[in-house]
Amino acid sequence: MTKEKLNLRIIAPVLLSFFVMSFVDLVGIGVDRAKADFQLSDTMAQLIPSAAFLWFFLLSVPVGIFQDRYGMKRTLNLGMILSALGLVIPFLFYSFPVLLIGFALLGIGNTIIQVSANPLLVNVVPSARASSALSFSQFIKSVGSMLGAPLAGLFAAQFGDWKILLLVFGAVSFLSVLWLGVTKIEEKNVREEPATMGSAFKLLGNGTILSMVLVIFLVVGIDVGVNSTSGQFLMNKLEMEQTIAESGRSFYFFGKMLGTFAGALLLTWLPSRKFLIWSSILTLFSIITLIFNPVSFGALVIIFLIGLFAANIFPLTFSLTISKFPARANEISGLMMMAVSGGAVIPLLIGWLTDRISLTAGMFVLVACALYIVIASLTAGRKTY
Repeated sequence: MTKEKLNLRIIAPVLLSFFVMSFVDLVGIGVDRAKADFQLSDTMAQLIPSAAFLWFFLLSVPVGIFQDRYGMKRTLNLGMILSALGLVIPFLFYSFPVLLIGFALLGIGNTIIQVSANPLLVNVVPSARASSALSFSQFIKSVGSMLGAPLAGLFAAQFGDWKILLLVFGAVSFLSVLWLGVTKIEEKNVREEPATMGSAFKLLGNGTILSMVLVIFLVVGIDVGVNSTSGQFLMNKLEMEQTIAESGRSFYFFGKMLGTFAGALLLTWLPSRKFLIWSSILTLFSIITLIFNPVSFGALVIIFLIGLFAANIFPLTFSLTISKFPARANEISGLMMMAVSGGAVIPLLIGWLTDRISLTAGMFVLVACALYIVIASLTAGRKTY
């Protein structure tokens, strides 16, 4: 297809895959519910996001090579099928080991989705709209992420079972597979030589690519860290009631939703590099403010602001790097999605420090992550973009 104008008939099913992509953010609800259902420690509960996000480290580069050979659309549908299975299985057989297996399948599927959906969207939109389109795709992802907590609460209140949410989202995943399957998409291959593991990892020798891969690792760590720890932070430090505290992550995802929607509009005329720098600085400031804030309502507002300011860091980092090295899109996508494993490492580190020192100490991991992102956005931006 031509990339001179937007074709909504083709773009729409690709964008829906970003809604399916959001289902991995159910790890936050999984942490809170499993901790209560199975009386888990903080470290054990944080095995849930680790089970989901570990696969980004193990599978992203192989998936990038797979899709280089078999196509992005086929790869994307495979990921959505696995995600659906990961959601349905824990609904049918609920125990902590099965929940870990389900979130592992969800993580494997989500790894595949993220490796394929981002470059596929870039493939079907005009080149000049790539940053804007990726920000809008993250807006759609944020809508799904924001819906998780209130829907879980609704199903628990109305039917006595929060896990109905897993079944509903599993059905949406299967429907997305069907829609994308019947949509004809022409994929452009700008490389003559197929990607390999060696060619992908060799790209880490490029300082800019390495720096941007680390940014993805840390910003996803912040994203999952806020998602999985905000409920415990609000309950333990500010003594909020559980249902209200769990809604804190909805404030975060609402901020992300508004941030990505605003980013999709603003990036049609604002320079991407400057947008990335200011997003990083404001994210760092907001996280520090949250840690020292003593007021419950103020904490919810600050969590909203963290989501708002951090919302566009991921799509900006991805689009800036891909636009700089378009011929290596599949390999870079694999490397960057491998870095999404930050969602497995950072929350586990937060949980470990929380158990051994304090929740405040655990939250300072997020400060360190945000500080590096500020430094990387300033230095890489100045040298490259």
